[in-house]
Amino acid sequence: MATEPTSVLQSNGYETSSGPSTLASAKSRTSLPSVIAGAAPSRHPPESVSGARRLGASLTLKLIAIVGIFVTLPIVLYGQFESADRQTRDLVTRSIQDRSRLIAQAITPVLAQMAAPSQDVLNGELQKYGADGTILKLMLQPAAGQGQERAFYYVASAPKVASGQVGTELDELAQRGILKRLSESCIWDSQGEIRYRQPDGTVEILTSLIPIKTPAGCWVLISTHATSEFLSTSIGRPYWQTREVRVAALIYLVLALVAVLVAVSIRRSLRRFRDVAHEIRQGRIGEYAFTNRNVVPELASVARDFDRLVLDLRRVARDMRQTAEDNAHAFKTPLATIQSAIEPIRRRLAPDDERAQRALVIIDSSIDRLKAMVNAAQRLDINTADLIDAPRRRIDLTQLVGDTLVHYRETLAGRQIRLVRRLDDKVMVRAGAGMLEVVLQNVFDNAVSFSDAGTTIIVTLTAAEETAELRVEDEGPGITADKIDRIFERYFSSRPKVVEPVQALASGQTAAHAGLGLWIVRRNVEALGGRVTASNRMGGGLCIRITLPCNGTA
Repeated sequence: MATEPTSVLQSNGYETSSGPSTLASAKSRTSLPSVIAGAAPSRHPPESVSGARRLGASLTLKLIAIVGIFVTLPIVLYGQFESADRQTRDLVTRSIQDRSRLIAQAITPVLAQMAAPSQDVLNGELQKYGADGTILKLMLQPAAGQGQERAFYYVASAPKVASGQVGTELDELAQRGILKRLSESCIWDSQGEIRYRQPDGTVEILTSLIPIKTPAGCWVLISTHATSEFLSTSIGRPYWQTREVRVAALIYLVLALVAVLVAVSIRRSLRRFRDVAHEIRQGRIGEYAFTNRNVVPELASVARDFDRLVLDLRRVARDMRQTAEDNAHAFKTPLATIQSAIEPIRRRLAPDDERAQRALVIIDSSIDRLKAMVNAAQRLDINTADLIDAPRRRIDLTQLVGDTLVHYRETLAGRQIRLVRRLDDKVMVRAGAGMLEVVLQNVFDNAVSFSDAGTTIIVTLTAAEETAELRVEDEGPGITADKIDRIFERYFSSRPKVVEPVQALASGQTAAHAGLGLWIVRRNVEALGGRVTASNRMGGGLCIRITLPCNGTA
């Protein structure tokens, strides 16, 4: 903390928007987005409507919606298709089971008349009904007394199975749990579909188990199918394992991936444009940056338009600076001529001619006021050009505040005003140096102009995680509550009117304060993505608080 003695600044009245000139602001003590260069504010839609529009136009939201649709749609469609397939599968299996029952009824008399099973006879009987692709297998669980094992025997089949493969097939049936179901089918009907692989590698679908009870024991007619029209269905397996579903899922995933990649590509291209705009604001990139960075042919015209817009803005900023210089020179030349032309008149006037001396004072003060207004207009135009074209770079705000305060040392000492500095080290912000210098000058000028001899100005700079805050507090008269909401308005001034206009002109009060200083502060701060507020201090005086983003998101 540093304390510097200074002297009194002759000023009565209230706080005002004073100091060197530069930019615009809205109407309240807390800074809201202002109108550039004082243009008439536009009428905006309500925040809720504007927010809804932005939300609806968000590419990220649309990408999420696309992903959601691609995830939800197959689930819904799968449920519908699976339900339809289940109904079709039930009809097919019911038809197969009914046919198997008819076959069982047809061979029941043959089985009932046989005292002992004859494999050749039974193979011939089954062969009559297996010509349409149905594989029939007949197994017998002989009637047994109490305590005897009730096992199944492979008796016959159509088409006929070689004797060497019977044992292997029985092992496969046992492994799949089919033999256990054979025992259950002799007690109660047991239906269901099971897929299993034969020893030769072929796949079969078990579609029905039909029990036939005779004095010889319990016969079970097993119906299976191995034709492609059955194997391609969902009988005996989940619907998602069918070939059609897997092919459709593969095609769907490819299409979904392509759609997502297209959306991501568009979003990345737009983000590339955003990065270019960010680099342009930092002054790290040359001309035709959008065209050079663009990789999407469809966005080439947009990139060219952006480049032309940037060039136009830079040309406008350059023209504004040149015009400001030309206008200032054009006004200052006749003013200097007038001031020089008055000198011979001043020397010829008698010192006791009060009326003539009074007129000279008014002329001199008017010339000074015109000079001040010309300088203010020049600074305003140059600062407006800086808003358009000045690069945003990382700036040590601590050093900038300290350097700016050094220039006020003599002024404060001459007015006997104390200065207290409380500055955190290395407070970094991203901004244009010229814009920040104007902000600091106008805020400090405003505080000095309302500070009396023996009072103190406190300058505090602190850094938070994402923002930097600068507070400038004086011990002046403050501002009335009915006017504090207007302190950042353009051309607003709350300084008291002096009764004697000649004294006011002679003192230069009216020339120095055009009501633009705090308006410019607000405009520049908002252009940098920050905000500025004003409030009366409890002990008297005014506190101006400026908050800036450390990362320069503006």
